[in-house]
Amino acid sequence: MSSRTSGGRGSAVRRSAGARGRSTRGGGGVPLDRLSTRGRLAWLNSAGSRIGTTLDLERTARELAEFTVPGFADGAAVDILESVLRGEEGSRWTGTGVPLMRAAALCAVEELSSLEPTPVGETFVRAEEQHETLLHQYCLRQGKPVLLSRMRNDDFIKVAPTESAAAKMRAAGVHTYLAVPLIARGLLLGSADFVRGSGSPPFSATDLALAEQLASQAAVFIDNARLYGREREHVVSLQRSLLPRATPVTPGLRVQAEYAPSTGHHEVGGDWYDVMALPSGRTALMVGDVMGHGLPAAATMGRLRAVARTLMTLDMAPERVLARLDLATRDLEDEQVATCLCAVYDPADSTYTLASAGHLPPILLDGQGAADFVDLPVGAPLGAGVIPYDPVRLTVPEGGDLVMYTDGLIKSRHADLDRQLELLRSAARDLGPGGLAGGALVERAPAGDSRFDEAVLLTATTTAATTATAAPATSGTSGTSGTSGTPEVPGGAAVDLRVWRLPQEGRAASVARGLVTEQLAAWELTELADVCELVVSELVGNALRYGNGPGELRLLRGERLVVEVSDTGPDLPQIQHADLSDEGGRGLQLINMLCRRWGSCRTVTGKVVWAEQNLHS
Repeated sequence: MSSRTSGGRGSAVRRSAGARGRSTRGGGGVPLDRLSTRGRLAWLNSAGSRIGTTLDLERTARELAEFTVPGFADGAAVDILESVLRGEEGSRWTGTGVPLMRAAALCAVEELSSLEPTPVGETFVRAEEQHETLLHQYCLRQGKPVLLSRMRNDDFIKVAPTESAAAKMRAAGVHTYLAVPLIARGLLLGSADFVRGSGSPPFSATDLALAEQLASQAAVFIDNARLYGREREHVVSLQRSLLPRATPVTPGLRVQAEYAPSTGHHEVGGDWYDVMALPSGRTALMVGDVMGHGLPAAATMGRLRAVARTLMTLDMAPERVLARLDLATRDLEDEQVATCLCAVYDPADSTYTLASAGHLPPILLDGQGAADFVDLPVGAPLGAGVIPYDPVRLTVPEGGDLVMYTDGLIKSRHADLDRQLELLRSAARDLGPGGLAGGALVERAPAGDSRFDEAVLLTATTTAATTATAAPATSGTSGTSGTSGTPEVPGGAAVDLRVWRLPQEGRAASVARGLVTEQLAAWELTELADVCELVVSELVGNALRYGNGPGELRLLRGERLVVEVSDTGPDLPQIQHADLSDEGGRGLQLINMLCRRWGSCRTVTGKVVWAEQNLHS
């Protein structure tokens, strides 16, 4: 036997309860070689219900070995080509040696438990000089069965993987050997070896015919499992490629994302997440779950994520994003339905604005040992056509965590949803803020090892932020005194955020220029002052002219320098073509030329317009 006894995954040897003298008995206790042709066909037919019960390749191999012991043999081993286990096509080996094999399954009666096959899960290949003498290798090279009705003394080394294993076979009373190739669609997938010990009759030509037919059936099941596994890997690869490769560096927030595929061999679904850096240091967090599984769900997930990113960059209000995303979902031809949870974090006041489209509620940890679900109105799922969605605004203390997740962490076929949610909350509370790092909550989630669906976990931790807010006086003082230190965020990028309220009259542009110049000097970025003064003058001027006056001025120093001006006007600015005789209309053109990028987005009270400059190294 070439396959394993110990050292593999699971138990050392799968021991059968059968005793000697029963190894060749079929249904009703009648020996297989004494059954009628109809009886043998019935035995082979029963294999269809006991082998290939799942699309797990390795489990199918185990079912083949277990089906034949003790009804057909006292010991059975199944070896699969390493390439087949990787999802590749099988092959008819024509070289001088044999392809790399892996021990996939073993089953034996108690009397043969002392044998020494190749351990489960280990790969093996024989030395080149032994290839012509080993019968098992002949079976693989030629694709033909090998039958030793009565083994002679020198036959054991041709069958056993080592001399020690050959000696154990002699001592255990093994006296007959049979090996059949596993071939499907004309391609070699592996082999199955069978032995019988003392008290059992030798293998006959009838046994050989039965083994070949059984191997033919099992090979089809193994090939189906291989094909399914390969397609599943393709879908998983597609889904992973559609998820973010890395989370962006955002001020005041440390975000960690975890994607956990299903533990079983089930189809992947459409769970997804996204983290987006928005203007002025805001961060958008999204978690969603497309109903269904397989390639359609993964494709829909990719489309929804792309639409969601576009909407989020245009509109920072989560409830508006969900409303438009619902319209986009209804336009999909496959009529998919999805849930989604959207949150926007503002480091200026450490607040989240959240909205939910049929998604499970997030968990908020306050950093002091408490963990509670956010009381968030649950709107209809995306695609249901029931809008609007109601937002909730909450403040998170420094060191607090917002935990967003999909139902794969709690889904169970046997437990109540409310109980599973409570177990998840308790697990998050017991881990504490520091314990949530590294995906520990995935391991301690209620679904645990029995989790049959994929899951997404997004943990956002608030960090210390250097933020100053002031209302400039009539003299134009900036109000930035008293702010010290520059925090470091993950990734090594320094982050500072300043927020001022601007006056509503015409001197607002002058005040804004003074604030920006003074702050850039404090940050030792005076080389950016000229461009930044021009940019802020244009932004404030547009707010006075078209936005009912400016609201807040924000200046963010992170990986880049960002200036933002808010107002209550409804119209988003656009670059216009200006003739040579026009006195205005060139402000946004200048900003577009001088800055790395610029943009605008709506808010609940109006809009913000922002521009971004590169920091000189």
